[in-house]
Amino acid sequence: MTTRVKQSSRERLLDAAATLTYRDGVGIGVDALCKAAAVSKRSMYQLFASKDELLAASLEERAAGFVAGLLPPADDGSRSPRERILHVFEQVELQAGAPEFRGCRYLAAQIELKDRTHPASQVAHRIKGNLTAFFRTEADQGGARDPELLARQLILVFDGASARAGIGADTLTGLVAPTVNTLLDAADLR
Repeated sequence: MTTRVKQSSRERLLDAAATLTYRDGVGIGVDALCKAAAVSKRSMYQLFASKDELLAASLEERAAGFVAGLLPPADDGSRSPRERILHVFEQVELQAGAPEFRGCRYLAAQIELKDRTHPASQVAHRIKGNLTAFFRTEADQGGARDPELLARQLILVFDGASARAGIGADTLTGLVAPTVNTLLDAADLR
């Protein structure tokens, strides 16, 4: 017999915020969040100063999983920088095949909120900045002519691919890897 540990109100709110905002967008109401979490509004406001703070905390809590689902392990020295970059796009392609895929939750938050000073937008901006930094580091280690430019191009492809697959406008199979390889070749990345 397995025993399940009951989630705290905070955990239920974070899970509800992650699920509902990914599926329905950041405009989801406090009533819907509280109902999904089986938590009163009073309890929510005791745990989080505002819905904005709840959204930011929810994005922050999902960051480690986002990174783990995309990046190769840091100690994986067996792959070249090129292979490490391609790994990210292979993961996006795999994730995009799932019926519940709605694109990158961090990009979606930034687009929907538009306000870079919003707490959730700040978290999303930092997480996306870390992904760009990963691309820049790998590009530099792989001898790219302009690592900064290549990193910006790769995040553009990542965001575009994620968004188009997330709205069901395109499938990524056979599209992303050749596009990324073209960029890597043009940058002389090893």
